[in-house]
Formats: sequence, C-alpha cells, structure tokens
Amino acid sequence: MPAYRYRSWHALTGALLAADLPLSDVDFGQSRNAAGHFSGRLSPRFAHLLTEQLDAGNTVLTCERDNALLWGGLIWRAEPEGATYPIEASGWGSYLHRRHDVHGNLNGRGPYVNADPCQVVRDVWTYAQSQSDGNLGVMVDPTTSRAKAGTTAEPYRTDWWEAPVLGDVVNDMTAIEGGPEWTEATDWTNGRPAGLIRLGWPRLGTRRTDLSLTSGINVANTVPVTYDADEYAQVVIALGAGEGRNRRRAIDATRNGRLRLEHVLEVPAEKGNDRLAARARTERTARQVLGEVTEIQVVDHPAAPVGSWQIGDDVRVSLHDQWTEFDGWCRITGWNLRPPQGSSPEQITLTLARADRFTYGS
Repeated sequence: MPAYRYRSWHALTGALLAADLPLSDVDFGQSRNAAGHFSGRLSPRFAHLLTEQLDAGNTVLTCERDNALLWGGLIWRAEPEGATYPIEASGWGSYLHRRHDVHGNLNGRGPYVNADPCQVVRDVWTYAQSQSDGNLGVMVDPTTSRAKAGTTAEPYRTDWWEAPVLGDVVNDMTAIEGGPEWTEATDWTNGRPAGLIRLGWPRLGTRRTDLSLTSGINVANTVPVTYDADEYAQVVIALGAGEGRNRRRAIDATRNGRLRLEHVLEVPAEKGNDRLAARARTERTARQVLGEVTEIQVVDHPAAPVGSWQIGDDVRVSLHDQWTEFDGWCRITGWNLRPPQGSSPEQITLTLARADRFTYGS
C-alpha cells in the first residue's frame, strides 16, 4: 500500500510549517487549462494546527506518494463544519484569480499586437510576482508558439480602470484559435516546493506508446461508452463579425456515408476569414466523433504506473465488458487520486477525451 504524506509551507518564506499533516478523506488532482484541486479533513483534536500551520490564503500544501511529490497548491479554506474540519486547496494557477492588473497592460508590457500568447502568460506571472508580497516562486516554462494575440486593428489590452483578473488573461490566451495549453507541476527548489506552469504548443503531452490502459489489466472501472448524436455534425457553419449580407461566414463539411447533420457556431467577434475557417474546421473535427470514453478508474500497474502519465498525453485504451467494446487513442485531460482510507483502496480516476477530437496549431 502506498504511503502518503501532506506538508504545509509558508507561501512567501517557504518555511516548513507542518511536517506530516494528519488528513483523511483526501481527494486531489490536476486538469488541462485549469488549476488543480484538493480537499481533505482534519480531525477536531488537531484543530490547534490551524492558526499557524494551515493559514488559509497564506499556506502552500504539498502531497507526496511514496516520497514522490505529486501535487502542490494553496490552501484557500479551512473552517469547522460540525465535528469535522474540512480543508480546501487549489493549484498554483488559482492564485491569479485572486490578483488584478492595477497598472494597466501588465505595467507596460502590453498592449499586445501579434504577440505570442505563451509570452503573455509569462508576462502575467512576472507582473503578479513582481508586486510586493506577491512572489510565490512560480516559474513558467519557455515554450513558444506561432499563435497570435491581438491585431494591429484590435490590440489585446488590459485597462487598469477595469481591474481585470489576471487569471482571466491566461484564459484568454488559451482560448485563442491554435493557442497554447497549460497545466501545473510542483518540484523542489532549494528545499521548498515550487510551482511550475507547463505550457504546451501545439499541444500538451505526447502520444505514449509505452503506456496502455486495458480492461482486466489496469482498468478497474469505467463509465459506459457515450454515443451522443445530439452533438454530432459533419457540417459546421461558422458565423463571424458583421450583420446581414456583410456577415462573415465559413462552412467546413465532409461526407462520410452518414445522414447529414449541421451545427451553427456563433463567433461574432471574429473578423478574419482564415481564422473563422479554422474555427469551423476545429469544431467540425470535435463534433464528428461518436463513441467516447470520458472517465475510467485505473490501478497502479507497470503498464501505466502512477505519475508516469502527463496531462495531455494520448494513451491507448482498450475496454471490454458487457456494455463496452472500445479500442482507441484517448487523451488524458485530468486525473484525480484518492489515497487509501481504512478498508478502501487507492482510487485513481482519469478523465479522458477521444484523441481525434483535438486539432493543433502548426
């Protein structure tokens, strides 16, 4: 049975506050383009820890499994509920949703014209951590992309009088057509936990031929394969900026021997014909998928050990039961881990999406 350890650290100084927190009912994980999550409970007899060692909004929490650091983030809530003391934390990216651009254009780094959104993300973190008492020590990797943020006609800007949320700026960058993706990691730096924002372009992760997820080997349970024609379409009609006859339109269609189904994609802010056509193609690719596995429970196994996969990886999934016959490449978009608790074994849940739902920049 794997051994788990939870520690708390001062967010600014990195000082170790609690070397082994007695947490139960723990549940934590990570996602694509979102901050990670954590929840757990502290027994009331340990409530004296809260004042100094679990100071909400000022404490980093780390989770280790057999001495391997799996997760790190910030505690945002710790307060009693009846006979229990629940604790909630979120990954490093959650910090940016508590910070605002109070100078405008990230203190002169913008406005952005044909800028690399990866650089904008780095600028956001640099700006946030350059303010007094704002340095978490989070690093952003040096990935670059060929996507563009802002145009000559409409630069991307953040005005101080609107006090934009810094986390929303990062969301804007990942929403750009063909833009980057991100997830989080945590590692040790000079004896303290440090956050890393992993950027991926044209994608996070890679196709993993060294890993596999198979019924009867390392898949313990699965959600049934979904066949949902409500979202299916081989024809996407993208409607962009303008009105009436002047409205920009792009149609992306294919024939595959199935009944023709259409979907209208509204993107009223899009003025570029090429970008609108790319949006239509991406939407059509995603909607032209039937038969999808969205979630599976796995066990630690040499075919895919815990910690061997990354957010964004494509893994071969083979499922066979009384309801399911599925074999194909799936992309890991999130993971959730529940450590052993009493007689309950470790539970590892992977959130999946069909790999062919995704298209990437080039």
